Amino acid sequence: MKQSHLQIHIPDYARAALGALEAAGYESWCVGGCVRDALLGVDVNDYDIATAASWEDTEQTLKAQGFAVHRTGTKHGTVTASIDGHPLEITTFRADGTYTDGRHPDSVTFVRSIEEDLARRDFTINALACHPERGVLDCHGGLDDLEARTIRAVGDPSKRFAEDGLRILRGCRFASQLGFSIEPDTLSAMQSHKLRLANVSSERITHELDGLLLGGHVHDALMETANVLTAVIPEVAACIGFDQHTPYHIYDVWEHTAWVVQRSPATRLSRWAALLHDIGKPAAFFMDGKRAHFYGHPKLSVALSRGLLARMSVAPALSERILTLVRMHDVVIAADRRSVKRALQKLDGDVELFEALVALKKADALAQSDLSKPRLELAFDLERVLAEVTASAEAFTIGQLAIDGHDIMELGVGRGPEVGRLLKCALAAVIDEKVVNERGPLIEYVSKHLPSC
Repeated sequence: MKQSHLQIHIPDYARAALGALEAAGYESWCVGGCVRDALLGVDVNDYDIATAASWEDTEQTLKAQGFAVHRTGTKHGTVTASIDGHPLEITTFRADGTYTDGRHPDSVTFVRSIEEDLARRDFTINALACHPERGVLDCHGGLDDLEARTIRAVGDPSKRFAEDGLRILRGCRFASQLGFSIEPDTLSAMQSHKLRLANVSSERITHELDGLLLGGHVHDALMETANVLTAVIPEVAACIGFDQHTPYHIYDVWEHTAWVVQRSPATRLSRWAALLHDIGKPAAFFMDGKRAHFYGHPKLSVALSRGLLARMSVAPALSERILTLVRMHDVVIAADRRSVKRALQKLDGDVELFEALVALKKADALAQSDLSKPRLELAFDLERVLAEVTASAEAFTIGQLAIDGHDIMELGVGRGPEVGRLLKCALAAVIDEKVVNERGPLIEYVSKHLPSC
């Protein structure tokens, strides 16, 4: 055990809670991720406290000091206290019982010391405690692992992951977010216990994968933990080590994918689309002499991705936008105003989605060989043309036309789908610059082209 005089910033509201509990005779510490992140110089928003007080005593003590206290997990000794809009999760020192379901402890035992409490935690970098006067308490080498940028399980890694399968994905996420490598024995245990992830809900899996994909070191994490991730995304297994046999590619499908994710904007939309954009390539692969082809791979990628996203309980609206990017990532769009407006029309005028498509094209080209430089240049040109189109308020949706359905019906067209068809025809004419987007010219154009429009 190491006790260091290192200090971290603890905000006044957390100090007030610590002070109140200790004045009442209950040893208390800030614990876990807030300590880790503060030591790394990362902004901390959530502070957790471990205390010798029972939840009842915590509630009574803090209410007397003006905190609002909510009973959020009293079975496990947890309450949430807040003051001036700042929440704190406060939990009694505890040790966990057996994990029959491989996810949650069957029971918890409240213990007397912070040392026993820290021993139940997942990784050494999370098994740290800090106090304003006593400094940092490190019972498991977490400070050394922080300095070495290493993720290591507390104690026996096999035992840690057998207890709770979610810890396996948490390790993957930390690797991506922190840029740390995973200690070999810990990684080996993550791999050997990965099927325990079957005990984890799809919502929790997706939450951890979101964190992994949005991490600043996602390429390295995807490469290091590929054999773990196949337990929750088995569709990627065929991509790992799959040689593309083409001069346009310098990486196998999985490493290409990892680089595309890394170089995409850090949003759920962009990162999920990047992860899935080439997932159908192994199935589409065939050789023509010495040259490989992947004709139709976006369609296969969409088919695989649709089931995957549904299984992950991704919201349908976001899922459809991700699938649109996967479907269109290989579509060639000329860098001129007409082509860009046509593409925007197909995307129902969703400028943000078009921007995400261009970003995916850029990331895709950057993860290929120098032969793909023209594709990269085209993506930058598309970005420029899009800016010109949006700045000039040119029409690329029916809603931007100077006429509407009432104008069409005044020409003698009955209410129904024919009205929409004629509006689409008018929009196509505006995009192709056959007519200006003004009411008079548009009505005249539609009148003249009613039979053929």
